[in-house]
Amino acid sequence: MSGFINIGFGNLVNTEQIVAVVSPDGAPVRRLVQGAREAQKVVDATQGRKTKSVIVTDSGFVILSALIPDTIARRLPTAGPLLTAAPDRRESLE
Repeated sequence: MSGFINIGFGNLVNTEQIVAVVSPDGAPVRRLVQGAREAQKVVDATQGRKTKSVIVTDSGFVILSALIPDTIARRLPTAGPLLTAAPDRRESLE
């Protein structure tokens, strides 16, 4: 059963088509967005605000959102616990 999540400003995305939700800060993600722009496969849902997350779909579309990736991930119905930081390895060193 497909569902939709709000990615900001009343924009909805089909949850079954989401492959990844990533931060736009890295160079590989910027290249991905630029390539999708050239192929006319970018949906800008930021309403003129700064892009804080990039959603990649299984159909090759790239969706830009003004919400941070953690917020979008929490809205996904199948999202498990989020890993926000690397495990603390100091315990194993002692």
